Amino acid sequence: MFDFESYHRATGISDAAALLAKYPQSRLLAGGTDVLIQLHHHNARYRHVVDIHGLPALCGISLNPDGGLCIGSGTTFTELIESPLVRQHLPALSAAAASIAGPQIRNVATYGGNICNGATSADSATPSLIYDARLEIVSASGTRFASINGFHTGPGSVSLEAGEILVAFHFPPQPTSRVGSAHFKYAMRDAMDIATIGSAARCVIKDGKFEELRLAFGVAAPTPIRCQHAEQAANGAPLTLQTLAAISETVLQDVSPRSSWRAAKEFRLHLIQSMTRRVVTEAVENAGGKLQ
Repeated sequence: MFDFESYHRATGISDAAALLAKYPQSRLLAGGTDVLIQLHHHNARYRHVVDIHGLPALCGISLNPDGGLCIGSGTTFTELIESPLVRQHLPALSAAAASIAGPQIRNVATYGGNICNGATSADSATPSLIYDARLEIVSASGTRFASINGFHTGPGSVSLEAGEILVAFHFPPQPTSRVGSAHFKYAMRDAMDIATIGSAARCVIKDGKFEELRLAFGVAAPTPIRCQHAEQAANGAPLTLQTLAAISETVLQDVSPRSSWRAAKEFRLHLIQSMTRRVVTEAVENAGGKLQ
């Protein structure tokens, strides 16, 4: 049995915002893959449920006139995987979506729910970071925009105020040439498992050098993070194995993993360095370059 006081089906975003304001202990239900677990465990913070599943205003993937993408927060991971626009413009996000759980979960779990759950292991967080997503957030008082960088504020915590709803992800136009990205997730099992470490990289190369590198990790700190020291070690450096070694060494300045029953801290540090070399190499190759 699920233990909650009331259930409300929102008719639109404004109605959902009004319901959240009316019931301070309410929680949004989109795909339900996280919320139903909390209800099953009788989480006292989930007293009222506001159902926003399938609201048209939260769904869909569209290409803006400037070449950027807009993805509704209610978009499922299956839709991300199957979208030609996502595969073309945000391939690491498509790859991350394919790494999540199994088909049944991907058919209902939503992009917005995965991010707003606040888990450092959220598979969609690292590609969202390397593609510099902006979040459109709506409440009864209006609309605001926030960067994905800094949106996660701690384990299970994001910078959403009471009554706010994440409506959409906005991605700036991506370079059309000399750019490559990659995603890799290490888990104890090949399927249906939470990431032990998750990673994503995006690079722009020019004249045999890194013009830009973006590198992100999940489960490497209390929140998903961009690795600024490692990125700085790459920018302007030649596409060589020596540069790759320097990046994988410098990344240790950016991360602070912990030991848990899934993996010891030392093993996670080893994974982070190995995965850095892997995702950066794949990103360079996808950009048409080669590390020598």
